Amino acid sequence: MTARRIDFDWNHVQAFLAVAEHGSYSGAAVALGVAQPTVGRQIAALEEELGLTLVQRAGRAIALTPTGVELVEHVKVMYDAALRVARVAAGQSIALDGRVSISASEIVASHFLPPAIAELRASHPGIEIDLIASNASQDLRRREADIALRNYKPKEPELVARKLRESEAYLYGAPAYLQTLGKKRTLESLSRATFINFDRSDTLREGLAALGLPLSPANFAIASASQHAQWALVRQGVGIGIMIAEVGDNDPLVERATDALPAIVVPLWLVTHRDVDTSRRVRVVADALIKHLSTPAPSAAKKRGVEWKRPTKPARRGR
Repeated sequence: MTARRIDFDWNHVQAFLAVAEHGSYSGAAVALGVAQPTVGRQIAALEEELGLTLVQRAGRAIALTPTGVELVEHVKVMYDAALRVARVAAGQSIALDGRVSISASEIVASHFLPPAIAELRASHPGIEIDLIASNASQDLRRREADIALRNYKPKEPELVARKLRESEAYLYGAPAYLQTLGKKRTLESLSRATFINFDRSDTLREGLAALGLPLSPANFAIASASQHAQWALVRQGVGIGIMIAEVGDNDPLVERATDALPAIVVPLWLVTHRDVDTSRRVRVVADALIKHLSTPAPSAAKKRGVEWKRPTKPARRGR
């Protein structure tokens, strides 16, 4: 096969695929982490490079032309192949200096990772860390992160998972707020409380019902996707929220709302892609996290805990 020059910019192709997936320049810009006008310029440049019209406006939305629809399938194949090349290259790397990205929830990222990262940087100053503090799951197959810390075991066969620990989670509230519910914190008194939800689904309400605390939708008047915002609302006395004991029991502004419910067991898994897992740099970072985060499972969680967690929604595909 004779090599031939391909006269288009790969960044322009990525912009086209992002527009095709998100249906707008604004959505593509968010996914790519660039300004919206930049996306428009990249699409125009790709159309000029190929001599084709790929997108057209349909009102305020963006629609692919028939040529664009046909081309996008080939672009997806190209993108997946490029990702495989990047993963294999990362996995074969033996150099220690370089960047490793870690995805973790806001609470894990802020309360548990700083000591591990501090020690890692002291021992290996050439390793750079990108810490993605997000409650959405990053797609390791698409190199959105090299290492993910999750509270569930992935099902994808190409992902390698190691269970690190189990934590207990409980309901917490500010003392002044809990006093408004009565001196005895029974399940009946909690049914009058406001609960801080993490979204507008019924997942939390159904999970608490399974633990023995039936509530109505009216109990969930406040919701936030941010764990830090949820906890700030609890500490302020706005309502009751769920937190792992390592954080909740050590916060002087809150206390456990009740002892009438079993602990919620929250496992923590370290996950990598098998293509990246062989990278020396990724292994050094993973070993540092394993050292700091691995602890024996609490006996109380084994005896009376119930493993229940909210499902983690995948993040939108980034470029």
